[in-house]
Amino acid sequence: MSASAMESPLAPYRVLDLTGEKGFLCGRILGDFGADVIKVEPPRGDPGRRIPPFHGGIADLKRSLYWLACNASKRGITLNLQSPDGRAILKALARRADFLIESFPPGYLDGLGLGYGSLSRVNPGLIMTSITPFGQDGPWPDYKGCDLALWALSSYLYVTGDEDRPPVMPGLPQAYLHAGLEAASSALVALHHRRLTGEGQWIDVSAHQALAVISLQNQQYWDLARFNPRRAGAFQHLSGVRWPLQRRLWPCRDGFVAFVLFSGRLGAEGNRALTGWMDSEGLAPECMKSIDWSTFDPQGSELTDEEQGLMMEALAAFFKRHTKEELYRTAVERRIVLYPCNTTEDILRDPHLQARNAWTRIDHDQLGATLTYPRPCVRFSDASCDIRRRAPLVGEHNREIYQGELGFSRDDLVLLQRNGII
Repeated sequence: MSASAMESPLAPYRVLDLTGEKGFLCGRILGDFGADVIKVEPPRGDPGRRIPPFHGGIADLKRSLYWLACNASKRGITLNLQSPDGRAILKALARRADFLIESFPPGYLDGLGLGYGSLSRVNPGLIMTSITPFGQDGPWPDYKGCDLALWALSSYLYVTGDEDRPPVMPGLPQAYLHAGLEAASSALVALHHRRLTGEGQWIDVSAHQALAVISLQNQQYWDLARFNPRRAGAFQHLSGVRWPLQRRLWPCRDGFVAFVLFSGRLGAEGNRALTGWMDSEGLAPECMKSIDWSTFDPQGSELTDEEQGLMMEALAAFFKRHTKEELYRTAVERRIVLYPCNTTEDILRDPHLQARNAWTRIDHDQLGATLTYPRPCVRFSDASCDIRRRAPLVGEHNREIYQGELGFSRDDLVLLQRNGII
């Protein structure tokens, strides 16, 4: 069955997306799964449309690549929630919606009479998801949370960068992308609950908590080994071992690869294969060839400090001789645990992702261009999950929804627009 002929998992459901940049991805995910997502933004457009970079380098509401990526698979309307008429219209939309997602500060929608208590009276089955930096209650609900602060508070920055320099944040702001993913998965759990009980509910998503969950490895060092890892740059910092710093990132001919000598059956197989590969090029020192990798333990190796240094120098020289692609391809063939540090261009050219049909092309008539997007990571055997449409223009579907679904006349729309309501 072709993807176009398959039914989408969320095709029967509707989502009202009131989020700003803190929650865009949640609606995008639900839209890719087939929900009818209606992006609700102020009459002059969502501030997220001004987030760079811009297509062609031209700052324009139609050209924000961040907006286009995070708001695909959605229709779009404008609505002024500060207006009594606008709030009445939102309640009319909520009456026929399954989900509402928002990312306003805690208490903002309650102050407008649009909080969960009010909307659940209009629609008891409504699933409302609120995305904020620190949640709706607790010690920090009123704190602002920028991307950098959230990463720092999650523990992630404690282990990134060199120890004698400030922490290094992830390459691009992505804290709220993780929050959006948590919000989408939580909404689907709530949908399952509603199918069993008929009850809607209010979901409280904290971006800080979402990042703490994905950084669990840092906490587990303490849970399992009673030590906290520290920033170590290209190395990983261990505790209670003979050589507490082990290199993880290695320069190669055209970038970097990640590799660590470790023990166990898989480590032994890979280390033995790597030693043989290096020896075929005359780069494996005798001390490395003499190791019994089946019993090798990096925490108590039989190597002397001098031999350890020789092995590290040999590995560095070997990696610098090869490209990322050469190292990765041969590592897969020989079962060596090694992976490349890919750039965006590397990922686009990756043959495995191309074979998996990971990319799709979306026409943007307003740009006169066709842009490449990553497809959703989920594949179903008998259901469709894909990008449904490009991101909407400001108010692109006002007439379609206000006239076609809510029954407003053309004159009504003109009046609503003149009064700044849509």
